[in-house]
Amino acid sequence: MHYSAIAKILGVLLMLFSTTMIPPIVVSLIYEDGHMQPFLTAMCGIFLTGLMVWLPVFRQTSELRIRDGFVVTVLFWVVLSLSGAVPLYLSEHPHLSLVDAIFESVSGLTTTGATVMTGIDVLPKSILWYRQQLQWLGGMGIIVLAVAILPMLGIGGMQLYRAEAPGPVKDNKLTPRITETAKALWYIYVSLTALCALLYWWAGMDAFDAIGHSFATIAIGGFSTHDASIGYFNSPLIEFICIIFMFLAGINFAMHFFAWRRRSVLVYLKDPEFVFYSLILITVSVITVGVLIGTGTYDPFTAIIRGVFEVVSIATTTGFATADFAHWPHLLPFLLFVVAFIGGCAGSTGGGMKVIRVLLIFKQGMREVKRIVHPNAVIQVKLGRKPVPDRVLEAVWGFFSVYMFMFVFMLMGLLATGLDQVTAWSAVGACINNLGPGLGGVALHYGELNEPAKWILCFAMLLGRLEVFTLLILFTPAFWRR
Repeated sequence: MHYSAIAKILGVLLMLFSTTMIPPIVVSLIYEDGHMQPFLTAMCGIFLTGLMVWLPVFRQTSELRIRDGFVVTVLFWVVLSLSGAVPLYLSEHPHLSLVDAIFESVSGLTTTGATVMTGIDVLPKSILWYRQQLQWLGGMGIIVLAVAILPMLGIGGMQLYRAEAPGPVKDNKLTPRITETAKALWYIYVSLTALCALLYWWAGMDAFDAIGHSFATIAIGGFSTHDASIGYFNSPLIEFICIIFMFLAGINFAMHFFAWRRRSVLVYLKDPEFVFYSLILITVSVITVGVLIGTGTYDPFTAIIRGVFEVVSIATTTGFATADFAHWPHLLPFLLFVVAFIGGCAGSTGGGMKVIRVLLIFKQGMREVKRIVHPNAVIQVKLGRKPVPDRVLEAVWGFFSVYMFMFVFMLMGLLATGLDQVTAWSAVGACINNLGPGLGGVALHYGELNEPAKWILCFAMLLGRLEVFTLLILFTPAFWRR
């Protein structure tokens, strides 16, 4: 383990992160909201901390390897989540406790969108901007995580892109090639954000709301500058634009890269994961709209707009709202919540277990059915025309098992704090899937939960964002042995 290299990178990350306090300061000056001081104090404190970590090791030139990469990745999310809480904790409006400030910061950077805040409409503009910005920066970090770290871990599904994607390398070193890949994907990320903001503005949002909501949409975060979320604008056009960009943000960003480089949309249609992802959204949307119309919940036009919006929002784990789906009739709240466990595509900013893994689990299940009928047959699981190695399938099942075990353990932890069953299981599901809104006591916000529950959910958000194994591997003795 190259601790000096890890400390060097961590110090640089902290110093760079301190500069993210500048935009909220500018916003505070523009809107004269009187909340510049918390960001100035946080910027100086975080920069000095990073400088103290960096100075003793800045001359070190150790090469970063895979194990170091895992430590850096976990520290990236944990340390920056703690740093991101500083201005929220120092701010007088809202006046948050330490655990609430950390919860809000973790939720933002992991793009979960679960909030402990109420009265969002009357918060200072600088605070509103900062919350949206946290999600956007977290989304950028997710792209790096997807192309640089997770394929090497071999946790099923994402390593299928190692031979094709322009980023993940095949040896055991983190090379400049990853930097080039991340830069190309960031260009796509920034371009989608800018286009989304322009369309929101064109559709009727003011510039502040348009930029803030584009941050949350492309990052699949779910924070809003209004308590009523996207429903505040009461605009079918804005909702339609949001649906399109949530859908795009839930697609593997490597696919966007290939489509841009080859100038062809056929790249998407040839990808089995994209096809399955689209099929899930279409099927669930049809069921949802049908139930809403059949039960007379809405008129047909409203049922289509709100039904499709909520399906895409929940299925991609964005968490925006135009209606309270928790009170929809029959199976719909449970159906939408279950779909969130699938989440977005691998390599997207979406949460959940990822579409590629669920697709492989389904194909493996179908293979086992065929083996019962034809016990001596040699049957391969394929994605498109390519056979999937059994090692990948084993990794997928391993990931699924650990994911569900951790869900159950954290569910029991929440129940032990005194929460009711619906609130507990939906809160864990919403946080580990980086979804945000839940059911029961967390349908609107998480502010009324007890402190132990909030700490458990902070861990759940990090666990889900780091794809479970990236975090849990640090707790294994084997990882630390030389």
